[in-house]
Amino acid sequence: MNLRRVVVTGLGAITPLGNSVQSYWDGLKNGVSGAARITLFNPEKFKTQFACEVKGFDANEYFGRKEARKLDRYAQFALVASDEAVQDAGLDLEKINLDRAGVIWGSGIGGLYTFQKEVENYVEGDRNPRYNPFFIPKMIADIAAGQISIKYGFRGPNFVTVSACASASNAIIDTLNYIRLGKMDIAITGGSEAAVTEAGVGGFSSMKALSERNDAPELASRPFDKDRDGFVLGEGGAALILEEYEHAKARGAKIYAEVVGGGMSADAHHITAPHPEGLGARNVMLNALDDAGMQPEEVDYINVHGTSTPLGDISEVLAIQNVFGNHAYELNVSSTKSMTGHLLGAAGAIEAVASIMAINHGVVPPTINHFTDDEQFDPRINFTFNEAQERQVDVALTNTFGFGGHNTSIIFRKI
Repeated sequence: MNLRRVVVTGLGAITPLGNSVQSYWDGLKNGVSGAARITLFNPEKFKTQFACEVKGFDANEYFGRKEARKLDRYAQFALVASDEAVQDAGLDLEKINLDRAGVIWGSGIGGLYTFQKEVENYVEGDRNPRYNPFFIPKMIADIAAGQISIKYGFRGPNFVTVSACASASNAIIDTLNYIRLGKMDIAITGGSEAAVTEAGVGGFSSMKALSERNDAPELASRPFDKDRDGFVLGEGGAALILEEYEHAKARGAKIYAEVVGGGMSADAHHITAPHPEGLGARNVMLNALDDAGMQPEEVDYINVHGTSTPLGDISEVLAIQNVFGNHAYELNVSSTKSMTGHLLGAAGAIEAVASIMAINHGVVPPTINHFTDDEQFDPRINFTFNEAQERQVDVALTNTFGFGGHNTSIIFRKI
């Protein structure tokens, strides 16, 4: 089958490092940590009292007070990131076929804050069923895609993927394939999450998944460091405009990169723990390379899942060594989660943006907070510790793995 080529023509981001693509990228290049004590609620009763929150965001400024109240924070992030991406792509909505324009979004949880507050109101009130009529439309994970399509009039394929921390990457891969197959010409894709709530922090903390370095939050996310003790919860989102290559050329769009392949696999091992030998991670990278028709030696940079958990980091590195062999020592590896924290279902979106910016700027963002080598990792691997490194990046691969054993890899190439 003759598959159509797919390119990236617009980017948008709202992250713990900045509320635009440029501010986000500046933070990544400079090794800035987005972690600090939680301000969205009083965390004093929790074992983990910090997170990577979006800063300086006032939904009322973007939407007006009335409209903002109808949107959960995760959907607000989706709309803000999408707006930047649409503007960045220079889309003239009167000159594209809206019937062939889609929205495929990703979110692992959706409106967690809304769900929590409505239940709290019920329990704390007189227990009469006086729920907000916007409760369900605000809470459901698919509403972000619906809201985006309503705003721009996109009438093509429209849905949200839910695969835990792989959600946004699954959305990007689905978008790639829908455009490849001729089901649509252009789409907004990406993901958003807003789980820095009492329920979110409490739930992940009870699993012993979060770092507990309350005395130094900015040093807490330390992928591949011997003393890593869990991930740092983050929030935000990112949007990408994916477009069929000839469609993009015809309207004179700038092109950031080509999306050349996407892989998916399952660990089929455990609900939260990765396969100890990195089997699923190995398979998903091989699947992505096969889909792209590329050899491992063509990859210059891997933006790893790298959450800063004791088991997860090990299994991913084992997989990289298995797939890339000696080339594993020639490429750059880095975990931007060391700076942004883990955005759960939105992680794949902001990390796709980081990978694309690395291609466009010839800079690999660092893995910060490295203090002590872990003897379990081969010292020949270049983890890009503590400082960004300049190098030509023609091909970048990005990994995201989710609870339930969901694995995704996406490959971007300079065009």
